Amino acid sequence: MSVQTRIDRRFAALKREGRAGLIAFVTAGDPDAGTSREILSGLPGAGADLIELGMPFSDPMADGPAIQASSQRALKAGASLSATLAMVKDFRAADDDTPVILMGYYNPIYVYGVDAFLGDAKAAGVDGLIVVDMPPEEEDELCLPAIEAGVSFIFLTAPTTDDARLPRVLEHTSGFVYYVSITGITGTKSAAIGDVRAAVERLRRHTELPVAVGFGIKTPGQAAAVAAVADAAVVGSALVDTVADNLDEAGKPRPGLAAAVLALVGDLARGVRGARMKGAAQ
Repeated sequence: MSVQTRIDRRFAALKREGRAGLIAFVTAGDPDAGTSREILSGLPGAGADLIELGMPFSDPMADGPAIQASSQRALKAGASLSATLAMVKDFRAADDDTPVILMGYYNPIYVYGVDAFLGDAKAAGVDGLIVVDMPPEEEDELCLPAIEAGVSFIFLTAPTTDDARLPRVLEHTSGFVYYVSITGITGTKSAAIGDVRAAVERLRRHTELPVAVGFGIKTPGQAAAVAAVADAAVVGSALVDTVADNLDEAGKPRPGLAAAVLALVGDLARGVRGARMKGAAQ
């Protein structure tokens, strides 16, 4: 596979280093624009190899209470899709290497206008999209236009995605494959690592793309366990929980909120970076 995009280059670099990556998810505009920008700008230095930036939406049906609450906080503080794209553009002024993938739902994109959104997203420096309510059967709506615009489109696979279904899901997936390790919503439970290993091995029989595993990863130990068998571990709910834990009674950020989130990212990154070496030593 030719190395053409930031996502491709980052996973190629991780492969050369002999390790998996950490993908950090935060919601754009949570808990407010200024704090969110501080968190976003600090993620690469804290150890995030790729960033998933949540597009705030009023009805995030695949997400658990933590990420739902983060969207509500962001929307209450004035977040919007245009503001999210502006955040990415500002981030790119200082960091032209770290891949940024927007994750969310189709409704805000539809309201924005697909062509306008893709043009603005590409111009801002967005590398990929994960739109959880757009199945492969609707690929003409957003997936294929995104690829045409030079933006990777990443479909989700799950424990319920069988071998008959996988080729259809993977047909136009680009960048990496996102394996949802549990059935259900985000942040509620964790998968057994043996099940994750088997799922990753099965996916690799169907695709040469890197495999990232998310949903249910909250601790450095869990991130390390996933990083030992997959190409990346995705952590989201634990980070937005840390945002929530550092708000005052009025819902305003306490001093040090961004630092607390970035400290957790650092802990997770150390777990991920040591996973393969630990496995080799055993």
